[in-house]
Amino acid sequence: MIFDATEATFEQDVIERSHTLPVVVDFWADWCGPCRQLTPVLEQAVNERAGRVALAKVDTEANQRLAAAFRIQGIPAVKAFKDGRIESEFTGAQPPAVVARFLDALLPSEADALVAAGSEDDLRRALELDPSRADAGVALAQILVARGEREDALAILAEFPGSFAAEGLAARLRLEEDEELRDAFAAFDAGEQQRGLDALIAAIAGAEGDKREDLRRAVVGVLDQLGVEHPIARESRRKLASALY
Repeated sequence: MIFDATEATFEQDVIERSHTLPVVVDFWADWCGPCRQLTPVLEQAVNERAGRVALAKVDTEANQRLAAAFRIQGIPAVKAFKDGRIESEFTGAQPPAVVARFLDALLPSEADALVAAGSEDDLRRALELDPSRADAGVALAQILVARGEREDALAILAEFPGSFAAEGLAARLRLEEDEELRDAFAAFDAGEQQRGLDALIAAIAGAEGDKREDLRRAVVGVLDQLGVEHPIARESRRKLASALY
């Protein structure tokens, strides 16, 4: 997909579209010799990627305010947008191999695609390609837990120390053996996040050692899943801090 963008269309055609697929913007001018060298290289590379990336061409002479907004000081200037933000950029004419690497870095990797597919085989293959993919490990562990293979799930989760999601799920698997906490986890499974968090945080007061640490990990794992800005997460972080300290 190759098109011209202007000050009037940039927001919709570039910023909004970049939430769906990467959009590379070529800032150029008719008088610029290096621009005439780079543009066909960009166009060919984008066409070769068959709709997985878009190319927007901005004439800096006709769109001076747009060029100023992005602080274009030399052309050709190329900026790649993903999710409404600049992901990467370069200035000056570049050879085809450099342009190809620039575009490929914007596209999902094979491991990304496998994690998105989400089957057990896909997730195991993703981990073979990138053993650091905690998201693949957590998703695979969830499949194993559903099948009753809890020890295997714990072994996989142990490979991702420092991952809130992995440590949180592993802590839950250990804590589920405690009958006093089963209602808390049943609340999470029913979508009652606040009730589940409150129950786990309340249990911290009477817990010691490994159990206390697992309660903290389980709560942090849920908070990580909810996200920083979630209202339940904000209030629960305060409650957790009070319970711990």
